[in-house]
Amino acid sequence: QVQLVESGGGLVQAGGSLRLSCAASGRTFNGYTMGWFRRTPGKEREFVASISGSGGTTIYADSVKGRFTISRDNAKNTVYLEMIILKPEDSAVYYCAARNFAGTRTSASAYDYWGQGTQVTVSS
Repeated sequence: QVQLVESGGGLVQAGGSLRLSCAASGRTFNGYTMGWFRRTPGKEREFVASISGSGGTTIYADSVKGRFTISRDNAKNTVYLEMIILKPEDSAVYYCAARNFAGTRTSASAYDYWGQGTQVTVSS
């Protein structure tokens, strides 16, 4: 079992940047593939980025490629999402997720644990 707590959300102007953090409990953090998803009202949860346990493999949604960077610090049990050139359409609740098995995945159903989410609002 792992518990995830996101932080770093907030209100930012278009073109600005934010860094989200997700702190995980547990002693085997590097065994988890981690992901970031986001959801806006009335829409399904949307994949944003995923990173392998070692950090050596990352994948991104096309909508955020070149603007968002996922990374992790296994010594700190933390995964990050660095977001730059933010757009109003990036506004959403962002969720951190952990997957018990190896392999980055884009489907929310592949993840076993979820954080409570952090709100990101980008004003135009």
